[in-house]
Parts: sequence; C-alpha cells; structure tokens
Amino acid sequence: MAELRPSGAPGPTAPPAPGPTAPPAFASLFPPGLHAIYGECRRLYPDQPNPLQVTAIVKYWLGGPDPLDYVSMYRNVGSPSANIPEHWHYISFGLSDLYGDNRVHEFTGTDGPSGFGFELTFRLKRETGESAPPTWPAELMQGLARYVFQSENTFCSGDHVSWHSPLDNSESRIQHMLLTEDPQMQPVQTPFGVVTFLQIVGVCTEELHAAQQWNGQGILELLRTVPIAGGPWLITDMRRGETIFEIDPHLQKSQVFVFSSSSRPFGECLDSEVSRPVRRQGLWWGLKMVTALQAPVSVSEMGKNLHPEFLAKQVSNAARGSPALLLSGDSSLCDHTLCCWKRKLQERVDKGIETDGSNLSGVSAKCAWDDLSRPPEDDEDSRSICIGTQPRRLSGKDTEQIRETLRRGLEINSKPVLPPINPQRQNGLTHDRAPSRKDSLESDSSTAIIPHELIRTRQLESVHLKFNQESGALIPLCLRGRLLHGRHFTYKSITGDMAITFVSTGVEGAFATEEHPYAAHGPWLQILLTEEFVEKMLEDLEDLTSPEEFKLPKEYSWPEKKLKVSILPDVVFDSLLH
Repeated sequence: MAELRPSGAPGPTAPPAPGPTAPPAFASLFPPGLHAIYGECRRLYPDQPNPLQVTAIVKYWLGGPDPLDYVSMYRNVGSPSANIPEHWHYISFGLSDLYGDNRVHEFTGTDGPSGFGFELTFRLKRETGESAPPTWPAELMQGLARYVFQSENTFCSGDHVSWHSPLDNSESRIQHMLLTEDPQMQPVQTPFGVVTFLQIVGVCTEELHAAQQWNGQGILELLRTVPIAGGPWLITDMRRGETIFEIDPHLQKSQVFVFSSSSRPFGECLDSEVSRPVRRQGLWWGLKMVTALQAPVSVSEMGKNLHPEFLAKQVSNAARGSPALLLSGDSSLCDHTLCCWKRKLQERVDKGIETDGSNLSGVSAKCAWDDLSRPPEDDEDSRSICIGTQPRRLSGKDTEQIRETLRRGLEINSKPVLPPINPQRQNGLTHDRAPSRKDSLESDSSTAIIPHELIRTRQLESVHLKFNQESGALIPLCLRGRLLHGRHFTYKSITGDMAITFVSTGVEGAFATEEHPYAAHGPWLQILLTEEFVEKMLEDLEDLTSPEEFKLPKEYSWPEKKLKVSILPDVVFDSLLH
C-alpha cells in the first residue's frame, strides 16, 4: 500500500548492515543517495521544494510489497513554442541505492551503478482544470520496479514493455511502454554510484509491434516528430486515440493543407468556409486553418485522377512551409492521400528493418522445446524440455551468458559474439558490467541447479519448438531483423528455466554449428540457421505477421531440416505457472 503526502523528511531508518562491503556511516539522517537525487530534482524544479509524493507505507526493506520508497510528482509548464504541453513529471526513488547500508542494494563502490543504476520517470499530459497529479502512474512504476527486483533484469533506453492493458485502467489505446532517457534529468553521481533516469513512454499496440519489428529508438524518434503522439519530450497523452501510423507527422506541421468545396481560388477562401468540410470529413483533426496562400490553386486544377506522388509532393512542400496544393473536400481523394502517408510511414519502418535490422536481441516468452531425436522418457542429461513436465534449471553461468547475450545484442554496431562459457570470469560477468547479486533464475525452491561443469553440450538431430501466439509473432522479426543481419535472438522462458537462442552463421562463440545446427547445453537450446533456410522459413511463416487470421494450435514443419514449430494457446503454458 502507499499513501500520498508532501515530500519532507525520509521515513524510518535501519542500522547499517554488517559486512566488509558496507560503506562508512553518514552523519546526516537524510539518506545520501536520496539527497543526491533530490538535488537534481531541485535543479529542475527550484520553485517546488516539497512536491506531492506517493510513499510506500511499509518500506520494501521492512517487508512491504513496494520496491520504490517514494514517487515524487512535479508540475512541468512545458514549452508551448516548442509544442511541449504542460504535464506532470513523476520521478521514482528506490531502484538506485538510497541508503548505502545494504538494506536493499549491495554496495559495490562509487565507480559503478548505484543499485540497479537507474530510476524511472514518467511524463503525463496535464488535463485542463486538473489541479493535482493522478496517482496511478506511481503504481505503474511500482509494477515495473517489482519486475526489476524479482527478475534482476534491468532496463535500457529503447527497451519495450508489453503491458496488454491501458496504463490507467481506462479504455485508452495506450497499453504498452517504451523506455528512453529523460530529456531533462541528468545522470547523478551519488556516494554509492551513478544513477541515470529512464523515462516511460506510453504507446499503442501498433507502435509496440513496430518497435519489436524494427527497434525502439527508431519508433521513439518518430514519436518525437508528432506533437500529439509525444513530441520532443515524449509526453504520454492517455486520451490519444490515433497511432503514428494514423497521424501524418508532416500534416501536423502544415499550415496550408486544408479543404475547400469552393470553385474560387483557394487563396480567397474564408476560414469558416474551409473549416466546415474539415469538421464534416473528420480526417484531419488538429490542423491549423489558414486563409491565404502565396500561390493559390483553383478547384479546376484538382481532380480524382491526380497521381499519388504529385499529392505527396504537395504535402511535402506544405511541411517545409513552401507553397502547396490545397485539396478539395472529396472524401475518396482524402482517404487515398491519408492511406498514402500511412503507407509511407510504414515503409520507413520496413526500410529501417531491412537496412539496420532490429536491436531487439531477446524476449522473456512463453516457449518450450522438445528433443525429437530420442524418446521423451530418456532424461539422463536434461536436454529435453517437455510441456507438462518439470523443467530442469539453467546453471548460473548459463544464465549469465544468456544475460550477456541479450545485453550485447543491443550493441548493434559491434561484432555479434556470444560470450564464452568461462569459469574464470568473476561472478560470471564481463569487466564492463557490475557483478550481479543473485542469478535471476534462482529461487528458494528445493529444485537443484545442475552443476555447470557436469553438463555436456549435446548435438540433436531433430527439435520441436513451441511458442504462444505473442511469442510466435516475433519469429519473423527474429529471422528478418536479426539472423539476416548476422545476429542472434534469444527466447527466455517465463514458465520454466530454459532458453532458445537462434544464431546465424556469422555469430561467434555459439555451440551450434552448420554441421550440427541443433545443440543443447542443459536446458539451453541453440539453433543455427543458414541464410537460405531463413528465407524459406520467412515464406512459410508469412501468416504469423497477421496472427489474428488463424486459429490455434498452428503447426509448421520442415521435414528435410527435422524442425517443427508449433504456436499454442496461452493456457498450455499457463498451466506450468501453477
């Protein structure tokens, strides 16, 4: 539970935890990590020294359910001249190390990240007449923080979160999230390490899919160009009813693209005359009307048979502020032009995927795999992961290698390399990352982790991959956006401790090879696919891009490759969670 109160003195304190890693005690009662973040907030909001806060009644370190100690809420006036509306700015306290005494986060030194190394922020458009900030974003941030604490998976700029529900529990189309750097909050050096600020950006389902298929940064850049979809500071508007694929960002900037049913030159049309058809058509909501042009064009020059490229040229001119054509109120022509621009925006995303590939290197998913090259009851080395049976656990080193795989996958300009399984690495991590305090797949259950050195890598003859519908819809992304660009993609199961990594022939460090394309290291399966086979699979899996058009279960098979893929209902995987 949480309560709303003005910010002030911090809550109850706990004595420093014993141990060699505990830093020196601080004389001030105000926690140093908290003080450092407050300092950045005061820099940004000097006139709001005591903002409203949502605070956890029972702190996480005292057994409470909420990992964030506080969420502060500020009123930001924005910048009307830059298309930045007034909004509420939410800032979390708790993902970083606030106290430095090991009550929540292990102190690892001042040079690395503080705690998880970041705090969350969120910008919500202020509604007219709204005098106090809504508190639902604080609970949203607590939900994301619980995921981070429970999984130990941190967020990075460009990441996406599939939420599948309106963020404010309304009927809004804003049902998912992207993450980016906060445009105003600067990184903070605290006594316990560095803290950066990641901003939550609410997006529609279509925008999430585009981020998955291309990359989060690319979609964020598109959102920045559209004021009502986020604008320069990526402010979330829960009332937004259109996606960026339904909004023309160029038209939003245009001051000369209007309708008229008049036979006079457009430059002579009155504002009231051109605005009536606009309201009636309802196509160009939010456009600014004008009454004069430098180069007026009459209706006689317009016609239903105008070439789409000519129309697009006029819109481009308008977006740059150049003289442009004004369209008549013919609905079919207007619909045609709108579709043309939707298609152009989609083509930009498709071109981005083709040229740059995707920077999404893996997902947590409902998935499983079976080894079809032997009887299911043969369970000597745990390489078979069967739905309906208790899956074996990944070793700590395998877990860390998969984590490193996902992290390195975001570095799209570096050479694609799977980190080697190396027992000499400290805590299973490379030098450029802080040691993990706990493997994310560990639990308090009695299930034993198979000793890493006792698991041998096995070559498999035939495999069966199983995904739920959402995970299966990402297979074309895996193939087109990752493997065709010489990269890798990992599905990490949320229903059992197992993983499936697809690799291309250009990825170094994989234990799957062209000679033995299916290989398993305990419950971690790697599948190496050649470019020729990837192209074949993309043809056969084309209907996965429109999953609403087929019924489950759905099966695909390539007998010559001894590979089978099944798309199954969620209930099959959900049974493993209970």
